[in-house]
Amino acid sequence: MQVFIELPRDVFSALRTDPDGFVREMRIAAAVKWYETGVISQSKGAEIAGLSRAEFINSLNHFRVTPFQYTADEIVSEVARR
Repeated sequence: MQVFIELPRDVFSALRTDPDGFVREMRIAAAVKWYETGVISQSKGAEIAGLSRAEFINSLNHFRVTPFQYTADEIVSEVARR
């Protein structure tokens, strides 16, 4: 499926990229944000971003997003229940 959006021409120069680079970065940024907010999994994020799962995890690091979807307190609670 393809989605079309209109953007001002100066967007590409401001971001120092061409349209293909913009689309690539937008897919990664969207996937990272959706992962960060818990909307999607790592594997779905990688698929949306067009990356391998390892590459997606590296992208999470680039954007300073933890690859873990559980907080430390949730992990401690889970372990304590066992």
